Amino acid sequence: MSTQSGAEFKAELRNGSPKMGLFLNSASATVAEQLAHSGYDWLLVDAQHGPMGYEKLSAMLCAIASGGAKSMVRVAGYGDRQGIQQALDLGADGVLVPYINTAEEARQAVSCCLYPTAGTRSVYFPQRSTNKAGLLGYVPNANKNIMVALQVETHDCIKNMAEIAAVPGVDILFLGQNDLCMSMGLFETYVFPEMYTSPELLAATSTLIEEAKKNNVILGLFLFGTARVGEFLDKGFTFISIGNDLHHILTQTGAHVAALESIGAEKGKPWSRRPTSLL
Repeated sequence: MSTQSGAEFKAELRNGSPKMGLFLNSASATVAEQLAHSGYDWLLVDAQHGPMGYEKLSAMLCAIASGGAKSMVRVAGYGDRQGIQQALDLGADGVLVPYINTAEEARQAVSCCLYPTAGTRSVYFPQRSTNKAGLLGYVPNANKNIMVALQVETHDCIKNMAEIAAVPGVDILFLGQNDLCMSMGLFETYVFPEMYTSPELLAATSTLIEEAKKNNVILGLFLFGTARVGEFLDKGFTFISIGNDLHHILTQTGAHVAALESIGAEKGKPWSRRPTSLL
């Protein structure tokens, strides 16, 4: 298991060392545990879009810890004080807060993640978060070790990026291209997937990069697959997800199914897949 502190993990990200990860939407501790042993630096339990109650979240965070990966939780939003509290008390190394539009929303998100006087997180003992270092080992160091990530996924967020990036306590600005394209009306302007390389999205991304670098904030983003990882590494993004567990299952299954179709055709015993959800 990794013994690297959150502060050390963030320092490496700020110094340009990539940390690759994956979102978890399957609500499965078994899948989480296997992926924690697969070599990814971090895994994020997606409680915004996945069917995760707190007991399921608890089991998944234990499973991630067993493999030594850093753990993140995507909560419901900046007002989800209970969700943030539960994620951190259950031992998550950080949270991703979606749908940030203003600096005030960013400040509220940060406040929920940090103990006083920097924030308003409630102290309680015993909790899984305090089990290893104890109350006096964990709490005084939590604010520097917790990873606070804010999702950049709306046009308003881009408009207010100078103020948002300057909010104290923001560690990571995490680009969500799908929702940002939606918010900017690019799905109505372009034919899929041209919106992802459009001048409008490029300009918005450049604004994010510029303001993050001014404030020494880590750049992160969500991608499906590895095709554009190199491009974003060149742009300074170091905290990168290459999809989610369900997408991994679909793509790997798709590769097997395609191989079976090829084998069947080669042997004169044709076999075709049933309709799938793969693009």
